[in-house]
Amino acid sequence: MQQNTTRRLFGPQGPVLKVKKSHLTLHSPTPLAVLSSAPVGGGRRETRTIVNRHVDKNYYEADPIAETQHWMEKQGLDPMETVGMLTAVWVEQVAVVERKSSHVHVAAIVTAGAGNAARAGASGPVYTQPTPGTINIILAVDGWVTEEAMINAVITVTEGKVAAMQELSIRDGQGRIATGTTTDAVVIASTQKPRRGYRHVYAGTASPLGQAAGQAVFEAVREALMRERLLKEGESW
Repeated sequence: MQQNTTRRLFGPQGPVLKVKKSHLTLHSPTPLAVLSSAPVGGGRRETRTIVNRHVDKNYYEADPIAETQHWMEKQGLDPMETVGMLTAVWVEQVAVVERKSSHVHVAAIVTAGAGNAARAGASGPVYTQPTPGTINIILAVDGWVTEEAMINAVITVTEGKVAAMQELSIRDGQGRIATGTTTDAVVIASTQKPRRGYRHVYAGTASPLGQAAGQAVFEAVREALMRERLLKEGESW
């Protein structure tokens, strides 16, 4: 998507994705059930607004949460009612992939940078202050999802991300295949509207929700990383 564009998900009454140069926003006319690792407004909650904010690659704040909350206020957003993530990636490079079945409709909204790629389980530097280069994943779900299934979806989303990085041979600073970056964040956001009365209690890769989520995230992460790669190659000329 290009900056200053709008895309509605899940039909005429669904959430709206807006992309600007400074940030992208997913806003829903009805509350979304959210489980996330977002630094601002993370955890389990309900919200209508999710933000992925672009910051400079040299961004460093002693209190990034307070600074981001102040930034939200300047954007006309209520920091107590908004889920927010940060990234040094240009958010107009976002990749959006949808998957739909009779039981569920999902949209993976991904911004990705691999400059600080890392491999889980391997030794490496440890940071007490997160850096903004990251893979941020918003999985929007049009369906009725239990809390345990949302937790399960985090696992499946992560597996989809890792599969995309393996396919592209993204490597960490030691040359090992990376499983993510040091600062990845994920948001699972559900409308909680049942499709054909179906209730998602599981989100493994063979379930309706898990299969759709895994496929959408795999393709969106792959697309976002390829866009970043092409952008860097263009800048090198």
